[in-house]
Amino acid sequence: MTQPAIAPFAVEAARADFPLLHQQINGYPLAYLDSAATSQKPVAVLEVMDQYYRTINANVHRGVYTISEAATAAYESARREIGRFIGARSAKEVIITHGTTEGINLVAQSWGRANLRPGDRILLTVMEHHSNLVPWQLVAAQTGAVIDYIQIDGRGHLALDDLDRLLNERTKVVALTAMSNVLGTINPVREIAERAHAAGAVVLVDGAQSIPHLPTNVQELGVDFLAFSGHKMCGPTGVGVLWGRRELLEAMPPFMGGGDMIRRVTLEGSSWNDLPWKFEAGTPPIAETIGMAAAVRYLQGIGMGTIHERESQLTTYAMDVLSRIEGLTIFGPPASERGGLVAFALQDIHAHDVAALLDRFGVAVRAGHHCTHPLHDLLGVPATVRASFYLYTTEEEIDRLAAGLLECRRVFA
Repeated sequence: MTQPAIAPFAVEAARADFPLLHQQINGYPLAYLDSAATSQKPVAVLEVMDQYYRTINANVHRGVYTISEAATAAYESARREIGRFIGARSAKEVIITHGTTEGINLVAQSWGRANLRPGDRILLTVMEHHSNLVPWQLVAAQTGAVIDYIQIDGRGHLALDDLDRLLNERTKVVALTAMSNVLGTINPVREIAERAHAAGAVVLVDGAQSIPHLPTNVQELGVDFLAFSGHKMCGPTGVGVLWGRRELLEAMPPFMGGGDMIRRVTLEGSSWNDLPWKFEAGTPPIAETIGMAAAVRYLQGIGMGTIHERESQLTTYAMDVLSRIEGLTIFGPPASERGGLVAFALQDIHAHDVAALLDRFGVAVRAGHHCTHPLHDLLGVPATVRASFYLYTTEEEIDRLAAGLLECRRVFA
């Protein structure tokens, strides 16, 4: 089934940067096809984090001794570097979080509780990850706001014909994913943001799946908030970023209280630190932030346009190969309209059984509802198998996936 390589991309050179990929699983070379859940980490990221712990491991913003000042400089330099990566106008707009989920919760609880009133509308989409559903359900219950949903059409696109009907003077916030973690759909964020702003709403984007794979500039997107995670973009776990427009962040109350987010504390009350530290209570993920900046440098060294082009070619290849398998249903739009992942169902075989059998052959895929219960309800399946790709994925690994699926059909026939 193997075909000639379809991209003039030095994939083997890239793979050499990722130590974890070079191992055997159940006697087979590992085929890691779960990068949408978490990406692998290049040596450049591992080394910079190791160097931090070996040489300048100290808390930031607190010490006046040498290694604490060095740690603070490295941490704030990382913030600036990440901010430039997404086109932030100022590092003060870059809030370090522990991931996309925390960033969305921050906006929902801080901006949402300060601005939403009974009867106000929150507009989401039915393809959202639970991280961009549950926080809004919580704040709706707290404030009396009501949630509306943009539906999807039969091809896995958002049904934007309904957008003007859903947007009205009571709509205060629109929150959506830039790219579906199940369908792979790349949403027209800028168009939606323009229409939302015309209605007077602010716009939050879940960039967990898009930032690692697509060139992104928040000014060009025209949104108000953007949350994303380090671990999906070759960085470490436990760190992420919330970018927000400075005027909105300035007006928002703190999300958490504690050290470093205060200016002055008395027994009667407290005053808050400046941006961005107002939203960074407690010791931040210092080594992880430095590692995330190293991941940014690594990705920029390859080029985000190059990464997106390579993944588009891999996705086209995968959908062509998988579509030949009898009884396999692929969900979502054509390859040209999606990111680097394919979610599917194989006959009536449960997704977990498929994934478990594939693991016997060293093929690692995701199985389940992928934190999108409502979307899977719409698709009419309890779970899907998801294969997701990144710059280190090869066509041969996709061929092994297909061969494993044929074996699944034989075993469960």
